Amino acid sequence: METITKSLEKRGLTVVAKKHYQAWPQANVERFYGEHKGRFFYPRLVHYMGSGPITAVILKGPKAISAWRELIGPTHLQKARQTTDCLRGQFAISDTKNSFHGSDSIASARYEI
Repeated sequence: METITKSLEKRGLTVVAKKHYQAWPQANVERFYGEHKGRFFYPRLVHYMGSGPITAVILKGPKAISAWRELIGPTHLQKARQTTDCLRGQFAISDTKNSFHGSDSIASARYEI
């Protein structure tokens, strides 16, 4: 978490809320990623996100959504590994198990929060 915290600070982002889950309930995971239901990766994504501990955070800062999405980097592992200072490049296991989520808009963030 120290690497992530330092990366957030470097971009002027602050964690305003944080919640740890030992395991995220399956129904919550399915609802959260419901927009992807029917896509080929959905079952793997839902399984992975409910398989172990996660930390959910709410960030604040200048252009927080775009700054966070830039920091986490591309969803595709090979692209992420080619991106400088990209968190997914450092922590992802695969395209589906890419370790991070980032809301794509203010509306999405409000829903996801």
